[in-house]
Amino acid sequence: MASSHSSQSVPHPSNIDNMFKKDMDSSKHFKLVRSLPDVCPKEPTVGDLHSLCDPPSIVADQHEWTVYDSKVNLPAALNDPRLVKRESDFFTKTWGADFIESEVMPSPYLPNVTKEDFASYLKETSKREKIHARCKYICPAKDELGTVCTLSNNHDKSRTDLEQVPKVFMKPDFALDDPLTFNVVLPWSHFSGAAGKGSRVVGSSRLLQEKLIHYLDVVEVNIAHQISLRSEAFFHAMTSQHELQDYLRETSQAVKVLRDKICHIDNVMCKESLHILRQAMTRKNCVMLYNKLKLMATVQQTQPTVQLLLSTSDFVGALDLIATTQEVLQQELQGIHSLRHLGSQLCELEKLIGKMMIADFSTYARRDLSRSLEEENQVLEEEKLVCLVLGLLKQRKLHFLEIYREEMIVAAKNVIKQCVISTVSYIEEIDPEVVVKLADQMRMMNFLQWLELSKNIFTTFIHFLTRIKATLNVIRSVVLLVLDRSQKTCILDGTFSSGSSAKNSIVESEVAYLTTEGMFLSDAFGEVEQCSLETEIKNQRTLTVNSEPSGSDSTSDQECTTESSSSREQSSSSVTPGGVEITINEDMKLTDLELGGIADSIQKLLYTASDVCHDRCVKFLMARAKDGFLEKLNSSEFVALSRAVEAFAQETESICGRKSMSLRVALQSQANKIVHRFHDERKTKLSLLLDNERWKQAEVPAEFQDLVNSIEDGKISLPEKKTSGSEERKPADYLIVDGQKYAVVGTVLLLIRIFLEYCQCVDDIPSITTDMLTRLSDLLKHFNSRSSQLVLGAGALQVVGLKTITTKNLALASRCLQLIVHYIPIIRAHFEARLLPKQYSILRHFDHIMKEYNDHIAEISAKLVAIMDSLFEKVLTKYEVKAPMPSTCFRNVCKQMAKMHEAIYDLLPEEQTQMLFLRINASFKLHLKKQLTRLAVVNDGGPQHGLVMADVAFYTGNIQALKTLENLDLNMAEIWKQKR
Repeated sequence: MASSHSSQSVPHPSNIDNMFKKDMDSSKHFKLVRSLPDVCPKEPTVGDLHSLCDPPSIVADQHEWTVYDSKVNLPAALNDPRLVKRESDFFTKTWGADFIESEVMPSPYLPNVTKEDFASYLKETSKREKIHARCKYICPAKDELGTVCTLSNNHDKSRTDLEQVPKVFMKPDFALDDPLTFNVVLPWSHFSGAAGKGSRVVGSSRLLQEKLIHYLDVVEVNIAHQISLRSEAFFHAMTSQHELQDYLRETSQAVKVLRDKICHIDNVMCKESLHILRQAMTRKNCVMLYNKLKLMATVQQTQPTVQLLLSTSDFVGALDLIATTQEVLQQELQGIHSLRHLGSQLCELEKLIGKMMIADFSTYARRDLSRSLEEENQVLEEEKLVCLVLGLLKQRKLHFLEIYREEMIVAAKNVIKQCVISTVSYIEEIDPEVVVKLADQMRMMNFLQWLELSKNIFTTFIHFLTRIKATLNVIRSVVLLVLDRSQKTCILDGTFSSGSSAKNSIVESEVAYLTTEGMFLSDAFGEVEQCSLETEIKNQRTLTVNSEPSGSDSTSDQECTTESSSSREQSSSSVTPGGVEITINEDMKLTDLELGGIADSIQKLLYTASDVCHDRCVKFLMARAKDGFLEKLNSSEFVALSRAVEAFAQETESICGRKSMSLRVALQSQANKIVHRFHDERKTKLSLLLDNERWKQAEVPAEFQDLVNSIEDGKISLPEKKTSGSEERKPADYLIVDGQKYAVVGTVLLLIRIFLEYCQCVDDIPSITTDMLTRLSDLLKHFNSRSSQLVLGAGALQVVGLKTITTKNLALASRCLQLIVHYIPIIRAHFEARLLPKQYSILRHFDHIMKEYNDHIAEISAKLVAIMDSLFEKVLTKYEVKAPMPSTCFRNVCKQMAKMHEAIYDLLPEEQTQMLFLRINASFKLHLKKQLTRLAVVNDGGPQHGLVMADVAFYTGNIQALKTLENLDLNMAEIWKQKR
């Protein structure tokens, strides 16, 4: 009757040896290893509500009935299958003759046990029971030696019988709904093969049925045999329960003795100690009440202390005090009637402090940015700045950077104004009373004065940005320290929470459930710990309030300070780059993302400062450029301005870490205007020179020869002007370039100087390289096209007044073009070195120019050949083969050839002269051949042939007598028509 309830409470036999030991040799005594849990506690009553949910006490409830009072498992004893019949004297034999059978009333302490109560147990043990049964089948229990052979024989016999059963019945997935399995068990062939033969079908079906019945009998016999083999082991386990009952009876007696001793100890030793604990708790409550009253007195001093802190601009201390007081009001002083209005008053005071901090920060920024830049200290009142920033961060007033930005823009405007006023005051030519506007005063300056003013403004802005960067570095350091503290706090909070949970689990497992008048000892410990924590928090609040002079008693507050250091409001001290120590509390209300955003905004504000300075400089530059002043600057002046601007841009980039392009873009715009004016002046000058050029060989001054020599040495720039005392050299007839003589006109000499000016300008102002390249390309194309119009197009006849364009003019023009072609690759390489790789495509302009110049040179050569070709056609049409020899026609041809040679000999190099005369000779042979063909003169050795050969010999002799033409192969045999 009690078996179902005690099955979970009674220890298993396998664990009995771990619980107690039985001495078999000496007198019986028991050694208790550990106390058994009280599984049947006292039934709760209405009056004992405090311990309703607590486990029972083995000391207070030891005399009450438990499951250990049960003597035997009745169902197990009464259902012994080995007994042939029930013993009527079972109870009298065991319990004595005084036993009277009576109806057993149901126990109020035992629950009504149903089959569902064992469902979870059966579910857990079913798998293990199957495994156990399988193991016992494989490894049968060791019985007597005599039965081993019998079992072996029976086993062999059962195995033989089982082998008759087909394997298909033994498969775990055996199912007749599977077509394959069904066909194996009931072969369809027995029925389909014997169709129409009814008697045979019936016989086969009966045979199959008997076979299946036989298989069923074999399996049932084996199952029964296996059950009989394990019946003895089951009943043997039941008989071992008697010995277990003896052990339990002895154990129960030992436990009863132990409980009596513990009850005696409880009465003698524990009750007085528990009374002392109650008195200690009463004292703790009184101390807590005293601390509450003292904390209220301290909180009452909050407002005067805040006023005192604000008078010293300690905004952080005031905000910390307000936050601490509000936290105390919410956590420790909540519900106190006398302090009901203090929270709202503190909130209003906190808002007022926020407005005061914004106003003070605006004033600080204005003072810091408007003070003299000559002061050595970069940061004004760094301690105050740190205090303001911490206070603004604490109140989440994150728009203070916008206030600093607005003040910075105003200060940047004043910087230029002060620099202009300071510079104008030192210039006597400018009267501030007459010229009132600063822009007009600035426009009255000459270039050197204005450039000096620009450099002064640039220097001032450099100091201005340096000061801004120092201030922003202090602000950034405060923000980063707060961020670092926040991250460390998160890490410490995680460690603290894990440590607390571990500590709580240890306390809960080790604290005994000792009760005293409804109060557990663990509850007493919790109350004491809470009291200690509240006292510690209160003491830290008191120390914060007492950090400034106040009317509270600091001596009495210090008496309550505990030694614990686990306060949740720890603070860390750090130092800014300026050496100011910062104390950062953990109660900042900003997330790491917000703090990171503020740090990024500070860096962007530094970029904005650089952009503002550049924008103000652009306005200053544009104010001076209104009257076209900058466009009138020469190259050296603009280079000086460009270098000053570039130096300023690089300085600001090194300070702020980012390029500001507004000033560079403005300067580039002015540079484009200057390039346009520069190019227009040079192009106009070149056009005037070409229109006045008479295309005669000019003398080459020594300075131009030096200019060419410097280009050969790799220095593509204008030479420095020599002093007047230097030795004067005579001009040369030719310009020597790479060992070759070039006969040139004066315009080409000036053109060389002009494109060197372009190259020099590119070196001075790299930003205009691409623009200058296109302009130079346009200039070279203009020279080529205009010279072609004047010489080949005979435009010089009307423009200059030349009578005719001679062969000498043509040869001189060709030589000038060849000189320009020589310098185009050098100019290209100079520009290519100053271009970015992505800009190399613009160099194709030089390739087009080179092609145009070479085409022009080829046209001049063709023109020279055409002049002689027309002469040959005119002269040779009158040629007749008759004496005297040489004929007049050949004399005229040789005379014109000599004049041609005389005109170009000193202008063109030897190779070009030879190539030109070879082309002229080919034209001559062509016309002579046509004339001989018309005259029907052939090389037959006759008289006419001899006369022609005499003229040809005269012609060959005259041509080869000319300079550089001695070895010219004229090949005069081509004048004769080839015989077929």
